Amino acid sequence: MERTSRTGERGKLWVPDEPTWWQRGIVYQIYPRSFRDASGDGVGDLAGIREKADYLAWLGIDAVWLSPIYPSPDVDLGYDISDYRDIHPAFGTLEDFDALVAALHERGIKLILDLVPNHTSDQHPWFFESRDPESARHDWYVWREGRPDGSRPNNWVSYFGEPAWRYLDPPGKWYLHSFDPGQPDLNWDNPQVQEAIHDAMRFWLDRGVDGFRVDVLWLLGKDPELRDNPPNPDWHDALPSRLMLNRVHSEDGPDAHDRARSLRAVIDEYPDRVMIAEMVLPPARAVTYHGADLDEAHMPHNFALAELPEWTADAVRAEVEAYEAVLPEGAWPNWLLGDHDFPRIASRVGPERVRLLHMLLLTLRGTPTWYYGDELGLPNAVVPPSKVGFPDPQAALGTELDRLPVRSPMQWSRGPNAGFSEAEPWLPLASDNPAMTVEGQRQDSDSVLNLFRSLVRLRKETPALAVGAYRTVPAPDGVFSFERYHPDGRVQVHLNFGEGPREVEIPEDQEVVLSTAGKAAPPRAERLELRGHEGAIIGRPEQRGGKVKGSRPTGPLPSTVPPSG
Repeated sequence: MERTSRTGERGKLWVPDEPTWWQRGIVYQIYPRSFRDASGDGVGDLAGIREKADYLAWLGIDAVWLSPIYPSPDVDLGYDISDYRDIHPAFGTLEDFDALVAALHERGIKLILDLVPNHTSDQHPWFFESRDPESARHDWYVWREGRPDGSRPNNWVSYFGEPAWRYLDPPGKWYLHSFDPGQPDLNWDNPQVQEAIHDAMRFWLDRGVDGFRVDVLWLLGKDPELRDNPPNPDWHDALPSRLMLNRVHSEDGPDAHDRARSLRAVIDEYPDRVMIAEMVLPPARAVTYHGADLDEAHMPHNFALAELPEWTADAVRAEVEAYEAVLPEGAWPNWLLGDHDFPRIASRVGPERVRLLHMLLLTLRGTPTWYYGDELGLPNAVVPPSKVGFPDPQAALGTELDRLPVRSPMQWSRGPNAGFSEAEPWLPLASDNPAMTVEGQRQDSDSVLNLFRSLVRLRKETPALAVGAYRTVPAPDGVFSFERYHPDGRVQVHLNFGEGPREVEIPEDQEVVLSTAGKAAPPRAERLELRGHEGAIIGRPEQRGGKVKGSRPTGPLPSTVPPSG
């Protein structure tokens, strides 16, 4: 199921012989509360996503990843689950879910659900039962006696900055919460807990789900002895308080890999499914969750670019090469620029670089994950405290860490509330500019939206871009250049991260296939001048027009979005 390059080399020159849908495809993340409101209450829902299924097909994406849709008191905006086998009433019903699965599958689009196995809501029936020391479920959560002086069992700190233990009576013990106190940690040392989560996975897989994105997978490996975390010698006042300790005992222990394998084993009971894992870890640690035998996550999320502090050609090149260097043999790479927890691209790097980063994400080797609305270049929203019905607990660490501004409603049209809802949206819009809507961009051939679609189409038509190998090529200062290789052809990508123009060489008999600036070099030109923040893909025109083996067919690029339905 693999082949080497024609030179016989391995590593970066490896390409899959029979690429799976998740290797050749593009994953599109939707925050359900903010995509489209069909019920008219100001909150997005499953019926609203189904209404926009044609838009998703028009974009050309291959899979939708939904943030949690389960019942929840929304202490952490859906990541505090009170029932793993039902739908949040604000989002609809199980019947609405089944209809969404059918609508997406009819259009050749897969559906991936968020799975949150580390913790539940404190409103989950399991937690209520666990407060009884005589209950069979008492050991389903991490309850501990305090220290002899009555203080907390250890010095662990939650990701929201406060001590990770809360005292409750009954049972007269402390319980562990790695996040908000309303999110008690499950006890993964208990085999019954593991089986309960496995059964919940099967419930959704039986309904047609194509895989899971596993939340905070590395937190499933905690020290069984619950030893104190040691001080972080590199901590200083500019770092958040949660980093004062090295989290060596509270997460990323050996047991996390055993639990990852158990989750993957459930996935593998069903054909053609995928397991993605959240891994907010340095790449060298994150890639270990592929598993020594590639039997853990198919794709541990790679946050190298999402956390990049400096957007220069040298910095991006270094991150890409470092990630490629640590990938296990045969492991498939993946990239994302952000998600529901990170500032939007336009706000993080500036609107002038949005097109360049779109080209970067959609041309690197591996599966790209896209965040809804970034195809329009949406910025972070401004969310006044008076408009917040569900405050973000992470904002207690500082308003700059508030994640609500990146979860604002999708902007569809020039009409009221940007076509998101007939009612006032649950969060303010990110922009009141009519050009920052699907309607405003779909007929503009030079829009960010149409650049995204052109990149998607080119990726599908060009095996080298979809599943080909990678190597860096020489480039002038300020430019990141690389080649994507496949036995069926090769292309070069040149990305100018500088503000001024730069010249790059064009290989003989090749030309500009696509540019972020919309211009093309003359046929067989020897050099190309890139404008500031411009990217260009260079190749032979005859390489286009095919498709990657097993890919969903794409038609011509229509000038308008087809009707929703």
